[in-house]
Amino acid sequence: MRAVVARGYGGPEVLQVVDVAIPEPSVGEIRIKVQAATVNPVDVATRSGALVEAGLMAPREITGIGWDVAGEVDQLGPDVDGFTVGQKVIGLRDLLDVSLGAYADYVVLDAAAVAAAPTGLSPVEAATLPLNGLTAAQSLDLLDLSEDDTLLVTGATGAVGGFAVQLAAQQGVRVLVQGGDTDFLQSVGARWTLPRDADLAAETRRRVPGGAHAALDTSGAGIRALAAVRNRGRFVTVVGGPDPKPLRGITVHHEWIHADGNTLARLAGQKLTARVADILPLHAAAEAHTRLATGRFSGRLVLTP
Repeated sequence: MRAVVARGYGGPEVLQVVDVAIPEPSVGEIRIKVQAATVNPVDVATRSGALVEAGLMAPREITGIGWDVAGEVDQLGPDVDGFTVGQKVIGLRDLLDVSLGAYADYVVLDAAAVAAAPTGLSPVEAATLPLNGLTAAQSLDLLDLSEDDTLLVTGATGAVGGFAVQLAAQQGVRVLVQGGDTDFLQSVGARWTLPRDADLAAETRRRVPGGAHAALDTSGAGIRALAAVRNRGRFVTVVGGPDPKPLRGITVHHEWIHADGNTLARLAGQKLTARVADILPLHAAAEAHTRLATGRFSGRLVLTP
């Protein structure tokens, strides 16, 4: 089969399409025939060596790339229940130091990281859900918001931010967003939209006296987003780098995604809008990484075998 790997670390040119043996599922694993794999910022960080420099993974000569997958169950390993061959599924490979990732014709995942695919989305759309949807859902779990609470989401036009807006709004949370696509953000549940260059603290407090109950920072706004949170509120960031220091009794968390098939199944059962910027063939992975670095689009780039 074909797979995209990084030979060493560097720019998109280190990505190569190689021929490798089709992997075999072991106990508790599922082999998936890949129909779509999303290109995410963590893939770029893996390829570039940024995660090695940060001490999050050991150096490797060859590294598999890709976390998100949508496809069909091709083979079940021993002791796997609840899935059938041919079933449409989505899944997440949340391991950094592996030789094969989701950029491939086939991928083997732990069954606990897989869920039935959402019926209302195409495989390309569904492939954007695992990493980004789980990051949003797990961040909201940390924030533990109640109906009518207020939440500020930065980077709301991105994949994680967009899913967070939808999930929070469906819980009855009143959402403020910072992002450029006002029509889309309002259509998926945002109550208030703030300009990209807004003074987050001032503009949030103008709409919500005292500040937001919580903030989810997906853009790296950091202390600017923290300043918009009321005393003893909650703050979660999904962006790498140093976290803002807790101030005014605000609880600060850094969310690191982990695979969770049960939560993924719950997300697959909800009505969510997935945004796809473009679809590229598997052999164009390097081009996709080059385009991702520009940030000049909304939604995710998706590879198809």
